[in-house]
Amino acid sequence: MSGDEQVGDASGKGGRLMGWVFRNLAGPGDVSGAVQGGSRQARDAWKQDLEQRKQWSREQRERKRAEREARRGGH
Repeated sequence: MSGDEQVGDASGKGGRLMGWVFRNLAGPGDVSGAVQGGSRQARDAWKQDLEQRKQWSREQRERKRAEREARRGGH
């Protein structure tokens, strides 16, 4: 293998070939508005699911916080 043959560039992006593959086959890196393609019902279901996941995370953080406080208060 000569010095001209290169698998990837110095930045770790994979060179011209991989750059072309990601630009043309893998799609854009921008995902803003990714939910806009579905129906209103699908968007609403997605938003509801997201809110339920956030609520669950909030409840878990609060539960862990309460457990820490109980342990501190118990000593």
